[in-house]
Amino acid sequence: QVQLVDSGGGLVQAGGSLTLSCAASGLPFSRYAMGWFRQAPGKEREFVAAISRSGSTIYYADSVKGRFSISRDNAKNTVYLQMNSLKPEDTAVYYCAADLLRVSKTESEYDYWGQGTQVTVSS
Repeated sequence: QVQLVDSGGGLVQAGGSLTLSCAASGLPFSRYAMGWFRQAPGKEREFVAAISRSGSTIYYADSVKGRFSISRDNAKNTVYLQMNSLKPEDTAVYYCAADLLRVSKTESEYDYWGQGTQVTVSS
């Protein structure tokens, strides 16, 4: 059974930092590209960042470029999202996802999803 467990969310003041983690089990993690998406209240889910199987290719949404950093540890079956200089508009539920075929910004291409972790940034 495939499981992606998101964690690390919380309440933080604007300008602060958080690191999200996504622990995967039940799948050959190193064969999957990984991504982070987020969904704010009343909005559609949107792409945040993605990393290829080896980590050699990384994509970011323009809104987080320079502030967020995605990484992975294939030995630990875990992908991370380091979030710095957080803004109130970063408030959302953050989801990790796994894509067998390729690293992608497209939500529909992902095969498995975590349950989400809430990030709230106060002004």
